[in-house]
Amino acid sequence: MKSTSQKFVICTGNSGYEASLELRKLYEFVPDSAADKHGQIRIIDESGEDYLFPASLFVHVELPAAVTKQIEHAA
Repeated sequence: MKSTSQKFVICTGNSGYEASLELRKLYEFVPDSAADKHGQIRIIDESGEDYLFPASLFVHVELPAAVTKQIEHAA
């Protein structure tokens, strides 16, 4: 089971990544200090794999613990 300290972002732009990113979709991200230094963010997609995208395409969100718990159980 994943920890309740998961981090989430919402996609607010997908220019150049239309086939990979859905606007207004909630994505889990993996903290990656090397990616941060290059203005990127590591996102977990539907396949369970993680990929790098420009961080400017996302907004970080904090979800209530109850919502995070439901998301964990849905996976």
